[in-house]
Amino acid sequence: MDFKVATIKPPITIADLDKIDIRVGTILSVEDVTRSDKLMKLTVDFGDHRRNILVGMKQERENPREIEGKQALFVVNLEPRQMMGHMSEGMVFDIGYADGVKPTLAIPETNVPNGTRAG
Repeated sequence: MDFKVATIKPPITIADLDKIDIRVGTILSVEDVTRSDKLMKLTVDFGDHRRNILVGMKQERENPREIEGKQALFVVNLEPRQMMGHMSEGMVFDIGYADGVKPTLAIPETNVPNGTRAG
């Protein structure tokens, strides 16, 4: 693959970065969103609660359910969003999508408690 590194975005302040709440969660289940070519519904354990997070990964992985049981990073303070009749309560923090590379999960090096904050 011929990969070209994207230009770095304009600088932000620490205060801007501090607004984003990124947490570790364990993916408990991955379910198909019917009538969608892209969406899968993840049920994620964040330690003190669970959330449903919709992810456009249906065509990115041969078996989307292979990520069940894995920990990953999620943005948890986005406004909830209704998509295809389901509410999404966050966003998976993946690597590669914006650059046209097959996306991969951003995962902690070792298991940490669900709900642990990144940053």
